[in-house]
Amino acid sequence: MNETLFSVASVGAMLGWLALGVAVIAPPGRLRASLMVAAGRWVPAALCALYAWLLVMHWGSAPGGGFSGLAAVQALFAVPGKVLGGWVHFLAFDLWVGHWMAADVLARGRARWPLLVLLPATFMYGPLGLLLYLATRLAGAQPSPAGPGR
Repeated sequence: MNETLFSVASVGAMLGWLALGVAVIAPPGRLRASLMVAAGRWVPAALCALYAWLLVMHWGSAPGGGFSGLAAVQALFAVPGKVLGGWVHFLAFDLWVGHWMAADVLARGRARWPLLVLLPATFMYGPLGLLLYLATRLAGAQPSPAGPGR
């Protein structure tokens, strides 16, 4: 069952990232808006619901597990259901962060091409992708001119 849930969550997240990528390159309109909602709300919400269910199902299943130290975290993740919950946690949050980054770029009228690097970095490396995005945001890139890039 854990393998099936792992596959379902992973494929669902991948579809969310694909929707987000298409939304970023799509022209403004209904398609972009629908894809942004799917990638930023529907898929993360489904992943969060799966996470909540896994949390309840595996509550108390890791004796000695917790967050008081590295050894306790290792004991916590010694239970396959807890590892799956951690994976789903990463999938949900990384996708939500990617959506926030894309929505921020689109709302500010910034160039979208940096997202072609930053979104995959966020998908693969989570906090590193966010850090790179925040660095580019702080660098104050100017809004792109009206035209094909917007």
